[in-house]
Amino acid sequence: MSAPAPSPLAIVDAEPLPRQDEVLTDAALAFVAELHRRFTPRRDELLARRGERRAEIARTSTLDFLPETEAVRVDDTWKVAPAPAALDDRRVEITGPTDRKMTINALNSGAKVWLADFEDASAPTWENVITGQLNLIDAYTRNIDFTDPKSGKSYALKPADELATVVTRPRGWHLNERHLQLDGTPVPGALVDFGLYFFHNAQRLVDLGKGPYFYLPKTESHLEARLWNDIFVFAQDYVGIPQGTVRATVLIETITAAYEMEEILYELRDHASGLNAGRWDYLFSIVKNFRDGGSKFVLPDRNLVTMTAPFMRAYTELLVRTCHKRGAHAIGGMAAFIPSRRDAEVNKVAFEKVKADKDREANDGFDGSWVAHPDLVPIAMASFDAVLGAKPNQKDRLREDVSVAAGDLIAIDTLDAKPSYDGLRNAVAVGIRYIEAWLRGMGAVAIFNLMEDAATAEISRSQIWQWINADVVFENGEHATADLARKVAAEELAAIRAEIGDEAFESGTWQQAHDLLLQVSLDQDYADFLTLPAYEQLR
Repeated sequence: MSAPAPSPLAIVDAEPLPRQDEVLTDAALAFVAELHRRFTPRRDELLARRGERRAEIARTSTLDFLPETEAVRVDDTWKVAPAPAALDDRRVEITGPTDRKMTINALNSGAKVWLADFEDASAPTWENVITGQLNLIDAYTRNIDFTDPKSGKSYALKPADELATVVTRPRGWHLNERHLQLDGTPVPGALVDFGLYFFHNAQRLVDLGKGPYFYLPKTESHLEARLWNDIFVFAQDYVGIPQGTVRATVLIETITAAYEMEEILYELRDHASGLNAGRWDYLFSIVKNFRDGGSKFVLPDRNLVTMTAPFMRAYTELLVRTCHKRGAHAIGGMAAFIPSRRDAEVNKVAFEKVKADKDREANDGFDGSWVAHPDLVPIAMASFDAVLGAKPNQKDRLREDVSVAAGDLIAIDTLDAKPSYDGLRNAVAVGIRYIEAWLRGMGAVAIFNLMEDAATAEISRSQIWQWINADVVFENGEHATADLARKVAAEELAAIRAEIGDEAFESGTWQQAHDLLLQVSLDQDYADFLTLPAYEQLR
């Protein structure tokens, strides 16, 4: 008697979408199901290990480079695989969600790379997950256009040789996709996003002279990188493309990963193409891990923690040195500014800040950097052009002058800045505004002239939580308390209602966003990720 066929994936509680059958083919679902069977148990073990690591940090209030992997760090002979031509020059990368308009604009932006984002810049509604996949398929087959229903403006792709190279970012390991289940168990969102994209596009991208390239978010250890590497090996064999076709750039956006950069590159060495320095998630991770470490770990207002802060310099300089030692690209952080069509003075000041930031990264040895808006591409490009010239990167700058001790990465108390009352108000204002949009399915949101994503809300609610639990006293004499946070949140909600009017307020999710922000900011049981309780409310 033959063995029963493996259980098919079930689509659960999801309204059918136009053209979803082009993405959710039997063959694609069988591939995702196989990924789930093989790799979700290890994902679950690694999530449990995160909890154990966090408990150890709570006990010791410190971190160090791993003694058990010292041999990897001291062995100077290994390098990551050489970069494919399409990823050799990454001097400017634009980020954004995979909606139809953004897909066209990002590909046309003049940036070298587009980070096509299923993660922090995308609220994971079923529609966003599936239509994002469709938009990428349509872009590769040049069957994509868009007409803005409000302005009537039409968008179409430029010639192929003028388009950015796509690097896709799946969701982090902690998020499940509740609409795709196997025997009643949700499939990890990371495997859904990776699996559908890889299955439909891997061979197509090879035929276009590129490949399936990925950004890996929220990585916390080299063992998580090893899991991704095993997934890549299996997937390439499954669809019949050569090993090493996949390339992955890992975001070093958790404090634990900062202590394992070399090990992460080593685990992925046949598939690695670089590391990236992501500011807001990194700060969020510091607060999350050292939240009970006392006053020396209390961060000031997020806008006062610049990349020139000593502990942030240690992080970015170590990243450049590590990448170049191993032949990988070092990619810098985000310029999140959104140009104003109405305020030339706001633009002038912001453009000067963006230029200074990108000049610093280029001069520090980074090979490229991120922007959130097409108007910033020329500014960032000029900063890197001035340093790189005709060279595709500066991986030959080994930065052997850099020496970072374990304590340097967590020397938060080297900052002179302190939390302020205005910082609390800003954290509440941005948190409510972002969560409200996220609950309506928008993951990339312009707030106060900055493009914000889920990392923004994470650092906002984490700072509120940390300041209250550390009994911070603001410059006006007020103590950070739960009651003060509730008072500021109520005032902000009333101000929003007055600003947009009763009708718009009632048609949004403002009260829900307010309540959720306070829940994750005030609960003694600190939620690992804001998006976990938020996903339960996402419809």
